[in-house]
Amino acid sequence: MSIDIFTDGACSGNPGPGGWAAILRSGHHEKELCGGEKATTNNRMEMMAVIEGLRAVKKGSPVTIHTDSRYVMDGASKWLAGWKKKGWKTAGKKPVKNEDLWHMLDDEMARHDIHWIWVAGHSGHPENERADQLARDAIPR
Repeated sequence: MSIDIFTDGACSGNPGPGGWAAILRSGHHEKELCGGEKATTNNRMEMMAVIEGLRAVKKGSPVTIHTDSRYVMDGASKWLAGWKKKGWKTAGKKPVKNEDLWHMLDDEMARHDIHWIWVAGHSGHPENERADQLARDAIPR
């Protein structure tokens, strides 16, 4: 059975305290996950949402990830293979930012058949709005 994961990250200041959220849905079953860190960035929280969402899927499955983060989606689907070939360097020969999380995301993605869908943030998409609220609520105060 296919699983949908709706993700979002939020930061109060960038860098600053941040939160992440993932909503997992398979058929009529739904689960919400969220967490936060005291010192982070928005991109790291967007990545953590996807990592933790995928980690919660215990067995390999077809997974559709819905995200408003082009950084995570393009990084995972377009840039990751090149970074690995270049020893985790960008096209400009600089170290890849958030390399630790890219390794975790790569490991989690390898367990599943991933399909990416980009959604416009703050556009009324119900699950994205819910994930955004969960992520903001998870920011440590």
